[in-house]
Amino acid sequence: MLSVRDMETSYGASQVLFGMTLDVAAGEVVTLMGRNGMGKTTTVRSIMGLTPTQGGTVVFDGARIDGLPSYRIARAGIGLVPEGRQIFPNLTVRENLVATAHNRLGAARPWTLDRVFDRFPALAARAGGMGSELSGGEQQMLAISRALMTNPRLLILDEATEGLAPRIRAEIWRCLAELKADGQAILVIDKNLAALARIADRHYIIEKGAVVWSGSAAALEADPGLQHRYLGV
Repeated sequence: MLSVRDMETSYGASQVLFGMTLDVAAGEVVTLMGRNGMGKTTTVRSIMGLTPTQGGTVVFDGARIDGLPSYRIARAGIGLVPEGRQIFPNLTVRENLVATAHNRLGAARPWTLDRVFDRFPALAARAGGMGSELSGGEQQMLAISRALMTNPRLLILDEATEGLAPRIRAEIWRCLAELKADGQAILVIDKNLAALARIADRHYIIEKGAVVWSGSAAALEADPGLQHRYLGV
């Protein structure tokens, strides 16, 4: 579904990505891991067209999307839950959800307000509240729900549970497990290796803007030295 090949991205004269290569197949959950500052968010921004690339290709559903404006990439079927949530603080929960809602690709069982509120009852209770009034956990639920309301073929989550309370983190992981069971393709960035291992089909580890290891959850769990080398603090 998503094929990134030899992607290079710079901020001014500072190059951040050096030949990034990764794949996400239909219905697959793939993780992108690494220490802070290694290029994970830049990879996501480059895929989404938010930061221009200087080389390589990004192909989604058989068509090249590198070089396209971000709104066209979103319309192609990629939903983003960005780092920092970035919900609209001056809109209500309901308005945040309907602002970009669309079943452009004709999903057989589309995400609707009722379906989102059934999945996240806390949002239903705050439907008329402003985005700025939500807790961090509620904002993350809203950011995920907003992306789902576009009925994406691929869902990308950047720092899925960073800074959230344990109860909210568990709720997010349950949600992602249910999405996987429904066949949703997901690319997720997070630091919780144990939680990622439970839902991921494959992992990519990034170091200094390039993939240094990729493989199954079982292979990563079986190699503590690899974890310490690339993921340890």
